[in-house]
Amino acid sequence: MVGVTQEQTFYDEIGGATIAGIVARFYAGVATDEVLRPMYPEADLAPAQERFTLFLQQYWGGPTTYSERRGHPRLRMRHAPFRVTPLAARHWLTHFRAALDEAELTPEQDAKFWEYVTHAAQFMVNTLEED
Repeated sequence: MVGVTQEQTFYDEIGGATIAGIVARFYAGVATDEVLRPMYPEADLAPAQERFTLFLQQYWGGPTTYSERRGHPRLRMRHAPFRVTPLAARHWLTHFRAALDEAELTPEQDAKFWEYVTHAAQFMVNTLEED
């Protein structure tokens, strides 16, 4: 249609490879984290890393591969079997902050990503009792 322009998504702006890199760096931290690693029953974190990459790419306006493979994200339901405490959320954010610090995002892009993940981390807390 003439005169109609499609708005650029955050995914278009930063790219799927950038999101994949952020998630890879995040999982490198999770792999050795004494609080978070036990929440991943798989010996290999690669499947979880792929799922999170696909989720974030879709969330930011990229391909809908995540939903095509797994349906609606239902994040709280998928995480319900795990004790997501405020401590776990802080650990999660520590690794995400490190991943964003290594990414070559503009300050505005970093702030946008960080705002989302800080909200998401708090949203996923499902128990206030620390061990």
